[in-house]
Amino acid sequence: MKRELLLWFLLTSVGLLFPRVSLADEPNKPVPLIFDTDIGNDCDDVLALAMIHALQSRGECELLAVTITKDHELAAPFTDCINTFYGRGDIPIGVCHSGVTPEQGKFNGLATTADDGELRYPHDLASGKQAPNAVDVLRKALVESEDGSVVICQVGFSTNLANLIESPADDVSPLTGMELVQQKVRLLSVMAAAFEKIPDRKTGEPKLYREYNVFKDIPSARRLASQWPTPIVWSGFEIGLNLTYPHESIERDFGYVEHHPVAEAYELYIPPPHDRPTWDLTSVLMAVRPNHHYFDLSPAGQVTVLEDGYTTFEPKEGGRDRYLILRDDQKSRVTEALTLLSSEPPNGSAVQSTGER
Repeated sequence: MKRELLLWFLLTSVGLLFPRVSLADEPNKPVPLIFDTDIGNDCDDVLALAMIHALQSRGECELLAVTITKDHELAAPFTDCINTFYGRGDIPIGVCHSGVTPEQGKFNGLATTADDGELRYPHDLASGKQAPNAVDVLRKALVESEDGSVVICQVGFSTNLANLIESPADDVSPLTGMELVQQKVRLLSVMAAAFEKIPDRKTGEPKLYREYNVFKDIPSARRLASQWPTPIVWSGFEIGLNLTYPHESIERDFGYVEHHPVAEAYELYIPPPHDRPTWDLTSVLMAVRPNHHYFDLSPAGQVTVLEDGYTTFEPKEGGRDRYLILRDDQKSRVTEALTLLSSEPPNGSAVQSTGER
């Protein structure tokens, strides 16, 4: 009896410490995943989306939708290029019109690149002006999902998700956005904020850091941090900064086709040799493989976004938030996983690289 009581206590304690984060109870069931991105502002979004397709080909997740927080009309078509390249051109794509980062970006123009009069990367969506509103796409994806199943990976601004939780009932569902999230979402994996001081670029002195995804839309980040109702795991700026993507992979592992949208986006953003930090990729890895021990987790607590865009974390028993912690001995294993998944050919097929680009 004592042993049974002890076992019950331990299991209950684990459930309290890690509410709705673990997927160990359904190890073979693909994670229903929504990817929310500011694609076009950095090439790590593209690598992260390629990772998701590799993970779906491996049966580990199902990409329900991609929603975009970069307000340029080519962001959605470029996303459609990537999805189509990986054989999933029918994945819903939603956009917002917030005015945040309205510039085209260095690589979204690949959506219009043509060779001999034909699109280099075939796709159907010609402009974000033709795409549905992101909140509508989010609501529909949630309604069609099982209760308590969906994982959302947000690697851009908080615009879409903040708008989602404030959305009213509509023809899609009689539930408000907040009610839908509470009913359908199990975990939010966010690349945002900074939980360590970051060395100053000029002096090298560690300082508090205003992270890009937060300060570009501070009002939405504040709404998300204060109102989001499900567990959140944050990948702070320091995590991706300490895990860089080896440029040798860009030069070597994508040569199985003459033109590859992921490699070309990386090269257009900053030409190799350049090892780009893997900020967004880390949130995808946590979203789909939370039980692989790639990272440690902080104690539970509460993340607050301040009016100036800085963030704070206060430990709190039973708190909603945790953030990723990276040990030195974990770095090589995580980098290998990120690299192999990002460069995996469509449908996991074994294609021999030519080694040429």
